[in-house]
Amino acid sequence: MTNQTSNGVEKIYNKLVRDNVPEIIEADGGAPKIRALTGEEFIVELLNKLV
Repeated sequence: MTNQTSNGVEKIYNKLVRDNVPEIIEADGGAPKIRALTGEEFIVELLNKLV
């Protein structure tokens, strides 16, 4: 996920997103860019998170 902040700086988060984080960023005036992972991509990223 990336987030364009109010001062024009783009922050990049290579994380699995949960708990309505994109909606929270939007409510704060940000513009998150998200994408859904395929099943295989999700498993790979989940394993990376656990290691």
